[in-house]
Amino acid sequence: MNDISRTTDFRMPHLALREPWWRHTGQRLRHSRLAALTLALLALGALAGLSWFLSHRNAANQSGPNARFRAVATVGVAAAARADVPIYLDALGTVTPLATAVVQAQVSGVLTRVYYREGQTVKKGDPLVQIDPRPFQIALEQAHGSLGRDEANLANQRVIVQRDRVLLRQDSIAQQQVDTDEATLKQLLAVVAADSAAVDSARLNLSWSRVTAPITGRVGLRPVDAGNYVTSGLPNGVATITQVMPIDVEFALPSQDVPRVEKRLAAGAVLQATALDQTRSIQLATGTFLTLDNQIDTQTGTIHGKARFANENGTLFPQQFVNVRLLLDTLPGATVVPSAAVREGPQGTYVYVVSPDHVAHVRLVKTGPSVGDKVSIASGLMIGEEVVTEGGDRLVDGAKVRLPSDVREPGQSQGRKSARRNA
Repeated sequence: MNDISRTTDFRMPHLALREPWWRHTGQRLRHSRLAALTLALLALGALAGLSWFLSHRNAANQSGPNARFRAVATVGVAAAARADVPIYLDALGTVTPLATAVVQAQVSGVLTRVYYREGQTVKKGDPLVQIDPRPFQIALEQAHGSLGRDEANLANQRVIVQRDRVLLRQDSIAQQQVDTDEATLKQLLAVVAADSAAVDSARLNLSWSRVTAPITGRVGLRPVDAGNYVTSGLPNGVATITQVMPIDVEFALPSQDVPRVEKRLAAGAVLQATALDQTRSIQLATGTFLTLDNQIDTQTGTIHGKARFANENGTLFPQQFVNVRLLLDTLPGATVVPSAAVREGPQGTYVYVVSPDHVAHVRLVKTGPSVGDKVSIASGLMIGEEVVTEGGDRLVDGAKVRLPSDVREPGQSQGRKSARRNA
């Protein structure tokens, strides 16, 4: 038995020294987790390094001595030119007629005829409508009859008074009778005067039976038709006439522009006004500035102005909304560049100026008035200098640029390179 024990102990020592299998499994898991964590940290470090490299490379490309090694960009350029720049004041205006007349009938009666057409332009004194004149003609004839009768009585009474005075000198008539006859003469004089006024009134009513245009202008829609009985004081009258030639445009200017306008007017300048459509693309009419209002609107901080237009072609219509452009002054011989060349940055307004060696440099400038697609440069730029108008978004200060005139066909470029090598 002892031999067996020894034999057993001799054969099983390796089993007694071996560790349990689960301990080896735990160690492998710990090693795997540690390796994964190490790989994750290495990956994060690599990403951070790559990000730092790219950001510093972009910064180096945008500024510093390495900027000149960037890719050469093709840009469009334009030379600063000299031009006269007009200074405009823009405002929104409303077309207002010089006069609007609602024509009323002065007498009542049946409308027998309408002379005008809707939308027609009539002149002052042109007939508009006709009211039946027969009642007024009869009244005029009656007034003439009364006047004739009373004039005859007056003539007879004058004879009586003249005879009474002769008899009175002969002491053949009483003074009371003479006084009575003279009083009758005065009464007949008053009656004749009243009859004469009645004749004038009847003649006036007869003339009013034909309604004429009080002003020259455009007639609106017809409010009455022939056959209707019209009276004075109708809400829409018998016609509405609006004077459209000439015509005014009222607009509002900011209060800060008042001193500049007043200064120009005091100098005797005649300010040109232009009426544009709502899109500012079509010129409707040209006229002259007329006047400013006598006070500023405190609620809006604006002042009303008025310009007058001949409107010979009738393009301006009453109550129409238009854009008004007032030529305040002209800046002579200003330095101008295309609007696309002017840019805004942290340091202010600037342009890219291209040097003769095709290098773009940032130049701070001060801008002035603009007109169309041109901007005047008050300072910072000289006439003749070339500025970048296209492709400026890809540039930095000191960048090398290529002009469109430098671009050649592939065959031409190779030919020039071969010529350089042969030289």
